[in-house]
Amino acid sequence: MNPFLLSVPELENKARAVRRHIISLNANSPAGGHTGADLSQVELLTALYFRVLDCAANRQDDEERDIYIQSKGHAVGCYYCVLAEAGYFPVEWLATYQHANSHLPGHPVKQKTPGIELNTGALGHGFPVAVGLALAAKRSNSKRRIFLITGDGELAEGSNWEAAMVAAHYKLDNLVIINDKNGLQLAGATKDIMCTDPLDEKWRAFGMEVTECEGNDMASVVNALENLPQTGKPNVIIAHTTKGAGVSFIAGKPEWHHRVPKGDEIGLAMSELNDLIEEGMKSE
Repeated sequence: MNPFLLSVPELENKARAVRRHIISLNANSPAGGHTGADLSQVELLTALYFRVLDCAANRQDDEERDIYIQSKGHAVGCYYCVLAEAGYFPVEWLATYQHANSHLPGHPVKQKTPGIELNTGALGHGFPVAVGLALAAKRSNSKRRIFLITGDGELAEGSNWEAAMVAAHYKLDNLVIINDKNGLQLAGATKDIMCTDPLDEKWRAFGMEVTECEGNDMASVVNALENLPQTGKPNVIIAHTTKGAGVSFIAGKPEWHHRVPKGDEIGLAMSELNDLIEEGMKSE
């Protein structure tokens, strides 16, 4: 069972805190960051770690814990912020992101950071490993589930579709693939660089059960995660998100794939996020 089990309003508040961490973490990084991708998946990771996943900071050696894999490893900033909020390591570590000798490098590294399950960064590697973990769990009669987040740009990597065929062949219904579909990648719009639409039809053709949600709307995310079809097939959630969600001058801008806030941008972003926090408190 998840140790937090936060309500949707509580999850929304947690997501606001995560976004503030993301701005500070990236602004303080000496080696850049991926601000847009980090902000894109806040609701997805917050819902997983504070409501859905059967895992906890004090159960990192538990062989029955659920496993989460950050396949789009460049969006590790959000991952770190969520892990810190969930107690896997001190929040103070976030200020050391990408500094020399930090526990928080620019991509996930299991040997350096508590809570990281797999070293990722080269796109297309997370999904195949998740399939192997799900198959191993099936064959050992484990009840654990395997979750991962992929980017829509990442789906141009053929290894993902090989993994999808394997997952469907072995009926890995303990596997949940969350597709962060924000429509942007490094150099522009995914539809212009390597169009993967219609994604729902592609996933179904590869033998998956498909659910869609609004990936930056917490209630929609929670509903999708908690009401997955039980059909004996692997589940895919296509989460329609906005890259840079939550900060007006970052949202939907491809140049923020590998940009970090600087100068006045830091204060402007924090001001917007503080306004969101105040609005959230008033609505409670």
